[in-house]
Amino acid sequence: MKSIVYSYKHGFSGFAAMLTESQAEELAKYPGVINVKPNTYGKAHTTRSWDFLGLNYYEKSGVLKDAMYGEDVIIGVVDTGIWPESPSFNDDGYGPVPARWKGVCQTGDAFNTTNCNRKIIGARWYSAGATDDMLKGEYMSPRDFHGHGTHTASTIAGGRVWNVSHHQGGLGAGVARGGAPRARVAVYKVCWGVGGNFGDAAVLAAVDDAINDGVDVLSLSLGGPNEIHGTLHAVARGITVVFAGGNDGPTSQTVQNTVPWVITVAAATIDRTFPTTISLGNNEKLLGQSLYYNATVSSIKFQTLVVVNGSSAINVTAGNVVLWPEPYNKDTIDLLAKEGAKGIIFAQGNTFNLLETLDACNGIMPCAVVDKEIANRIASYATSTSMPVVKVSPAVTVVGNGVLSPRVAGFSSRGPGTKFPGILKPDIAAPGASILAAVGDSYKFMSGTSMACPHVSAVVALLKSVHPDWSPAMIKSAIVTTASVTDRFGMPIQAEGSARKVADPFDFGGGHIEPNKAIDPGLVYDIDPKDYTKFFNCSLDPQEDCKSYMGKLYQLNLPSIAVPDLKDSVIVWRTVTNVGGSEANYKVVVEAPAGVNVVVEPQVITFAKGGSQSATFKVTFTARQRVQGGYTFGSLTWLDDNTHSVRIPVAVRTIIQDFVSDTA
Repeated sequence: MKSIVYSYKHGFSGFAAMLTESQAEELAKYPGVINVKPNTYGKAHTTRSWDFLGLNYYEKSGVLKDAMYGEDVIIGVVDTGIWPESPSFNDDGYGPVPARWKGVCQTGDAFNTTNCNRKIIGARWYSAGATDDMLKGEYMSPRDFHGHGTHTASTIAGGRVWNVSHHQGGLGAGVARGGAPRARVAVYKVCWGVGGNFGDAAVLAAVDDAINDGVDVLSLSLGGPNEIHGTLHAVARGITVVFAGGNDGPTSQTVQNTVPWVITVAAATIDRTFPTTISLGNNEKLLGQSLYYNATVSSIKFQTLVVVNGSSAINVTAGNVVLWPEPYNKDTIDLLAKEGAKGIIFAQGNTFNLLETLDACNGIMPCAVVDKEIANRIASYATSTSMPVVKVSPAVTVVGNGVLSPRVAGFSSRGPGTKFPGILKPDIAAPGASILAAVGDSYKFMSGTSMACPHVSAVVALLKSVHPDWSPAMIKSAIVTTASVTDRFGMPIQAEGSARKVADPFDFGGGHIEPNKAIDPGLVYDIDPKDYTKFFNCSLDPQEDCKSYMGKLYQLNLPSIAVPDLKDSVIVWRTVTNVGGSEANYKVVVEAPAGVNVVVEPQVITFAKGGSQSATFKVTFTARQRVQGGYTFGSLTWLDDNTHSVRIPVAVRTIIQDFVSDTA
């Protein structure tokens, strides 16, 4: 018993234990043991965003109003913990804790029972299995050492807090709030240390407890090398599970958390930006991006401009503003500050650590990021004169139609999934760049799919409030099939990367989330959780018949279709359930992937009052050319006579030989 780390009893029967390899091998031989695997580790993956999504707090209609702002929906946040003193979690005006809640408020370092309230209704922490490095300097309690969990929780369910901005420096100023501001929060701290690292065993324990505690939604802004299969047990109990998709974009095949029963979220930008003016000595003014707001540091005046490479920084930066090529990070700032630099202009690289890097400059020197074209113009100016000078002005906040948005963020991980290519991932995109939310006693910007995930979790909470009888699959379908693939100007949504391109399903799944449309999707693609059992068993312990089954995952009734191995023709079946008016008539519109013929039968489905509210249709994909190709994309949309447009994304790859694709 001393070796037991966690015991799982609510969602499934199992345990985590400290074992030698030989003990684990011996245990695996027992007939009642389904699977034994080593504990693996991952890490945690940021208010304008809710208004951008159409969830205006004072609107008289829409999902926010219909859901009573998420009143009494319980959201489990599996993350780095919580900072309970944040104004976002003030419980003034809340009624009693819902009677169905069975959770606890675990105490520990700097966290007692009074830190839970009618907003934070439960808190647990899971340090067993964490390494000494992960626990260094940590609070051994639900208190948030990192800040990530407080940020995600306040994005989901934070109450309204007036007059906040990034580090209270004026950028992004306004009212901070969550998407479901009247929802209750249950905290499960599994991520530890500066890196926000976690072990799979701890996440499983948190999910197991959350099932019994009575949460309605589980939000997990984290990812690692393994899929968290245990989340199926939560879905089987009617709990919708939302995961971040990862921050390894724009490289393809990097998306994480790809099991079919969860909602996997990509990150997108919003209509807010923070431009800064970069003035050159020749009177040319260029635009960059910055979080520089503290005008008392390195006074706003012209400084000598130096263009350097990383290796030549020593002894040339003192008193100068440096144009620095990629790669760069916070260490770059520390190095240049130590050398006496008065400012840094970074040439654009991957945008994931952009905010973190720029934020590290505040209080030290002004920093800005420019694209490589602007960087080249600055460098050309520097070489054209003997005394080049530059001035970096404080950033300003710009919001609205002048900002091209949404765009899939460059850092957002892309499909296809490598483990289960027959399941199209990610599922949906949501705001995840420069999101302002609570961290400690203040507010700050964060970026990542970790910030996109809680946006979807909040929308799930609102839908759960309006449609308490909907299954997790129905909620997921409503979100995916009503998503937008065009921006506010009717142009195709673009995806950032080494070159900006039109976004495809591997960038953003069904598209960009549209909460007010998801409340009334018309049709949904529902799945009984029992239909996942074969997938679950085969992914853990492959048997003889698993090869054939796992090769046909496109038959799962998901709100998407991915056919990774089309040789000649493939038939895919789907069933839709009418959740609109009892009488409805839908016609299909197909956008066929390039090089593929698509036939849908029937092309019209009709629902009559008193009749069946479900309809099954057949989709036949036929390759028009025998090539070893890459993926091409399309869509399948059911349109009724009113306002419903039920769209699912389609991805197809033609092949000649099994297990070989075009890698050119």
